[in-house]
Amino acid sequence: MLGNIKFIGELGKLDLIHESILHKCIKTLLEKKKRVQLKDMGEDLECLCQIMRTVGPRLDHEKAKSLMDQYYGRMRSLMNNKDLPARIRFLLQDTVELRENNWVPRKAFIDNGPKTINQIRQDAVKDLGVFIPQMSQGIRTDFFQESPFLPARIKPDRETLGGLADMFGQMPGSGIGTGPGVIQDRFSPTMGRRTNPLFNGHGGHMAPAPQPFMKSNQGQNLLFQNQTHSSQQQAQSKDMPPRFIKKGQLNADEISLRPAQSFILNKNQMPKLQPQIPTMIPPSAQPPRTSTPPLGQPPQLGLKTNPPPIQEKPQKTIKKPPPAKEELLKMTENVVTAYLSSKHMNDAVNGVREMKAPKHFLPEMLSKMIMCSLESPDEDREHVSTLINMLRMEGLVTGENFMQAFLNVLDQCPKIELDVPLVKSYLAQFAARAIIAELVSMAELAHPLENGTHFPLFLLCLQQMTKMKDREWLTDLFQQSKVNMQKMLPEIDQNKDRMLEILEGKGLSFLFPLMKLEKELLKQIIADPAPQTIYKWIKDNISPKLHTDKGFVNILMTSFLQYIIHEMYTTESDDQLSAPTKEQLDQEKQLLLGFKPVMQKFLHEHVDLQVSALYALQVHCNAHAFPKGMLLRYFVNFYDMEIIEEEAFLAWKEDIAQEFPGKGKALFQVNQWLTWLETAEEEESEEEAD
Repeated sequence: MLGNIKFIGELGKLDLIHESILHKCIKTLLEKKKRVQLKDMGEDLECLCQIMRTVGPRLDHEKAKSLMDQYYGRMRSLMNNKDLPARIRFLLQDTVELRENNWVPRKAFIDNGPKTINQIRQDAVKDLGVFIPQMSQGIRTDFFQESPFLPARIKPDRETLGGLADMFGQMPGSGIGTGPGVIQDRFSPTMGRRTNPLFNGHGGHMAPAPQPFMKSNQGQNLLFQNQTHSSQQQAQSKDMPPRFIKKGQLNADEISLRPAQSFILNKNQMPKLQPQIPTMIPPSAQPPRTSTPPLGQPPQLGLKTNPPPIQEKPQKTIKKPPPAKEELLKMTENVVTAYLSSKHMNDAVNGVREMKAPKHFLPEMLSKMIMCSLESPDEDREHVSTLINMLRMEGLVTGENFMQAFLNVLDQCPKIELDVPLVKSYLAQFAARAIIAELVSMAELAHPLENGTHFPLFLLCLQQMTKMKDREWLTDLFQQSKVNMQKMLPEIDQNKDRMLEILEGKGLSFLFPLMKLEKELLKQIIADPAPQTIYKWIKDNISPKLHTDKGFVNILMTSFLQYIIHEMYTTESDDQLSAPTKEQLDQEKQLLLGFKPVMQKFLHEHVDLQVSALYALQVHCNAHAFPKGMLLRYFVNFYDMEIIEEEAFLAWKEDIAQEFPGKGKALFQVNQWLTWLETAEEEESEEEAD
């Protein structure tokens, strides 16, 4: 299953799958299956995290923000559920944090790629405190290996001689010589595999002695000589006059065992190592990189004149560990107690700020604030709600933290109800004030309470908002939230009749004025079918805002059609509906003519409302199994009476909405008449053009 989800996600990332299909997949993975425990949903939640990581950035835009917020609200509630395995909870947490980080994964900030030489040098200086000099084109890379100023014993590539050479040959300027009494072996310096100017050769003449370690004023012009001059000097050493050849062994005073001053690096005088930028000047035009140091200065053995400093790694500061959970809870209780006694908002906010609570503790902190005020008077609960909203405005907490805290307290309701029986009413006050203060939205509150979870908490919250605000404000907010009220009820009560009964009991039926209209309007038509009486009743009982609502037109048309069937037939049998008599057909037409003024009043010049009236007719015929000829008769009568215009008929034909049942059968019955209507309209257009 996980492989299929990865495949779907990759297709969605390439825009090969529509967003609606991706949303449907996410909803399917989030829904709790019947007879399936939460701990067995691990595979679905793992697939959910996978598809969110893949297509989350594509779906998280302004239009789908409310849906994404609902998804992640559900994921946060599951993230804190101990029934799920730890691996699944951590997957959910990683996915939630990924969205909070603007869909940038944490590994994107870590540079694990290859590095350049300059980057390695900078890392060495920064982390290890070691300076690696950079070898440029003008300096020989084998300077420290073949320099005539270094003794042979420190050359890294010198072969191990062994034998007597281990004892004498390693010393600069020394040799065991030749002649009788000297044992020659393959390790002797004179029998070596390479020619060494430190030892006597077999030619019978003395080789020139090597240059010792010189003082700073003796060899200033010898350090940076190029390779050609060095090789020429070695080649001409045999032919040099005797006065230039230093005879005898080196004196001990001339051999310095201390390192040259150039090797002692002053860290405070070294500039920071900077990456070198290649120049566009050709090598021929560039100044020589090796030069003889000025007279009076010691030679710099392969190092720059001003070497960069070695930056020491800063000492790590030991952070003070955050307070323990029990300490934070005690501090929160003290802040709330002091605030309720003094009512000083700034002191309470500063107290929370000084706590420096970690982010994962914020929901528990808010839960503690709510718990501390449950047994207090209504005034104190209002003050705590104001404090929580102020903390949000100061950026110390978020709406998500409040929702997690609210749900945590709800989970403890069975225990709290033993001491505080009205705990749900008090929590409804907190939720209502949070929605009014825009701390959370109504949709965010409704999502975790679907299918009757903690029923009737959501209805209690609506009641509290009615008291704090007014009905009109709450009606507008509820319609904007697009919350499905039937889903907020227990599964056994999820039908229109039961929902209307429950809402009337809670005093919330004003949220669904059309549902109440559906029952009352038919009663009014049966009592007095006169069009003037019907219009006056609608004007007195229905808000003018609803007169252009599609739901109102649907109910109005359905009520008229139900009344016509009620008057025409004694029993609604299939035989009577499919084969009406001539008298019944005339009666049907007369009843439609009677309702014509009312229908024209609300449908005239509103094509979209006329389409809604046709859909009401379609559903009415579908409920009676499409009696033969009924839909076509009504279409013809509506057209002849000029209740519905040609444009509305054609728009209904082309519309592909699936929310109303029976569209296919309806088209089959009236398709020929619609084709005639379309052809007749085209002919009229041609005649007008002529």
